[in-house]
Amino acid sequence: MVKPDFAYTDLQRLENRDLQFLIENMPTPGKNYQEIAEVIQHLPTTVESMLTSDYLFQAILDRRQLLLDISPFLLFSVLLRRSLSGHHSAADRRVINYLANLLTLFIHTDRVYRAWSGNATPREYLIDLIQDAEQADSKHQFIIYAHIGNYALYLTGLFPQWIEHRHRYRRRPVDSKYYTDFGRSYFDLAAKHSLAQDFKLSDVFFRLAVMFEHYQQGLNRMANHFLPTR
Repeated sequence: MVKPDFAYTDLQRLENRDLQFLIENMPTPGKNYQEIAEVIQHLPTTVESMLTSDYLFQAILDRRQLLLDISPFLLFSVLLRRSLSGHHSAADRRVINYLANLLTLFIHTDRVYRAWSGNATPREYLIDLIQDAEQADSKHQFIIYAHIGNYALYLTGLFPQWIEHRHRYRRRPVDSKYYTDFGRSYFDLAAKHSLAQDFKLSDVFFRLAVMFEHYQQGLNRMANHFLPTR
């Protein structure tokens, strides 16, 4: 099976322009871009230290109202590391990279409502996705399980006020707890699926299931403090 577009947990989504931005904002200038880029690409711990650095965060914060010459993946990688509290273990970093890639995909609204890229049937409601999963083959069932978790975390993490407004004032039957419960449950189902092992996502989905509210709160902080114009 071709690797799904959401199934990335490392930093390979960084683009050449991201590496150039990292180099240009290093406190100490290096020899030249090409030599430093080669070193960075072979030293992921160096990149990680940059992504969590105060100087890079400030460089992005100072220019966030402009069209930054960086990828959305780098932007979300830095903001998520700043917004999620506590020490980031290797397992935490895999989840953060997963979420940064997910948010990059979900910049395109059409992708938010589709379980996989190119899926001809957009779905706005969880109940429709759940019905799709019940009728799908194993491969698509795994993708839909993951998408339900992704979709629930995305909505409750970035748009909790929208959910509550619809629930309270528009008499919609679902609230944030509804999405949280389903998100946690379907990340757990995705973690237990055989394809999760094939794509090395079992541990990521397990952490998202068990610590759903932790990552949800991190997204809340990111949205409130760094994405005021969303």
